[in-house]
Amino acid sequence: MIIRKLRLQRAWSQEQLSECSGLSVRTIQRIERGQKPSVESLKSLAAVFEVNITDLTQEPNMNDNTATTSNPTQSAPLTHDEQEAIEYVKDIKHFYSQIVSYIGVISFLAFINWMFVPEFYWFIFPALGWGIGLFFQALSVFEITNFFSPAWEKKQVEKRLGRKL
Repeated sequence: MIIRKLRLQRAWSQEQLSECSGLSVRTIQRIERGQKPSVESLKSLAAVFEVNITDLTQEPNMNDNTATTSNPTQSAPLTHDEQEAIEYVKDIKHFYSQIVSYIGVISFLAFINWMFVPEFYWFIFPALGWGIGLFFQALSVFEITNFFSPAWEKKQVEKRLGRKL
């Protein structure tokens, strides 16, 4: 997690970190997901980020406020904005993976339809149903509409509690 945070602080992609460190993108992905890196990988990353190897192996301790390191940004927990940004990116990634699944499954269903019942296009029904779901997911992920925004949620909570805004 500390590797990802350091990478994001510098606004680098995993590919850019890969080029700078000499590690493969797959290795960086594994390290960022929590797999324990080798000593050689740690040395490369420490050199790129200009920190000690021990700083990279320390996980932030959110309960201990007395811990000090040579660089305080490395041991600090993620801020609220960082958490929101990470969640937003995860939502976008999930949406894109859903689109890839949609294209693959609907293409497969269209092929089966074409092979066995070419006179009736039944694959359109699951395509429409799933497509409508993807449409609403896109509205939510990319915040195109504000039907259920935080302001709406707050208004509904206040309404249920009998308070006026």
